[in-house]
Amino acid sequence: MNYNEAMNMKNVEFGNMPPQPFLLGLLSTFDNRYQAAADTFFQEITWKQFFAIICINICKEAPTINDLSDVMGSSHQNVKQILIKLEKKDYIKMVTDEKDKRKQRIYLTNKCREFCEKNDPQSQKIVDCIFKGIDENSLLITIQTIMKMDKNLGDEFIVKVLNDAAQNKTE
Repeated sequence: MNYNEAMNMKNVEFGNMPPQPFLLGLLSTFDNRYQAAADTFFQEITWKQFFAIICINICKEAPTINDLSDVMGSSHQNVKQILIKLEKKDYIKMVTDEKDKRKQRIYLTNKCREFCEKNDPQSQKIVDCIFKGIDENSLLITIQTIMKMDKNLGDEFIVKVLNDAAQNKTE
C-alpha cells in the first residue's frame, strides 16, 4: 500500500514503513483529530469527560474509580481528574460505597442524562458521517484487530518487554 497516496499528505514520506507502526500512528492521529473535533462539538465538557460518561453508562452497576479506569484504559489518577471536573459541573456524583467505605461509586446525575439526551441525535449524525462508506464486515475486522492488539498489549510478555525497555532507558 502506498501510504503517501492513501493519506494524501505532501509534507511527509512514509517510505516502506511496515503496516504495524503505520496503523499505530494512524490510530493515534485519528484519536487526536477526533478528540479535537469532539471537544469543539461538546462545548460544556471535553471528549474525555464525555467518554467517561459513556463508560459509566455501560457499566452494569455504578463503577468505582478503579472499575472505570479499567474500562477507559487509563490510569486511576487521570480518571480521578476527569471525574473531579465532571463532579464540579454536576454531571456525576461520587458516593461512598455502602458495603466498603474505602470505595466511591460513580453515578450520573439528571443534568448529565439531560445533556446526553439533548446531544444524542447530533452525536449519532457525526458517528454516521465518520463511518460513511465502511461496510459492516470491514468494521468487524477492524474491531477484531484492535481487540487482539489490546489483548496483546496486556499479555505478560509485552508487559515484561515494555518494563525492560523502560528500565534500560533509565540506566
